Amino acid sequence: MTYGQQPGGPQNPNGPQYPGGYTPPQQMRPEDQRLWATLTHIGGIFFNFVAPLVAYLVLRDRGNFIREHTRVALNFHITMGIAYVVSGLLTVVLIGAVLLPLIVVLTLVFGIMAAIAANQGQFYRYPLSIEFIKQ
Repeated sequence: MTYGQQPGGPQNPNGPQYPGGYTPPQQMRPEDQRLWATLTHIGGIFFNFVAPLVAYLVLRDRGNFIREHTRVALNFHITMGIAYVVSGLLTVVLIGAVLLPLIVVLTLVFGIMAAIAANQGQFYRYPLSIEFIKQ
């Protein structure tokens, strides 16, 4: 079965059909995209990867600017979540006690820098981020 083909029926040349009443998401205005991108970065500071995950799943189809910001925020905060877990485990050998405050400061500083860039309509790439989610 190919993409857009109905099970047991002929292939649909127009792609998949949406259920009755469903409309694809509309593009946000640029100022709304900037606002939600800023809130995504700030939410990542307070709620780790949960806020960027929700924002990515809900807003990614609403514009290229918001898609890119939610994607990079999600990647960074997943990376920082892994760093929190690893440094938490390393507190047994005392190195984690040094790493935890450092990770908190990095998350705070880079999150604020990303929020400022988003508010100004600029793209931001977090340093120290692993690309789990690609375009």
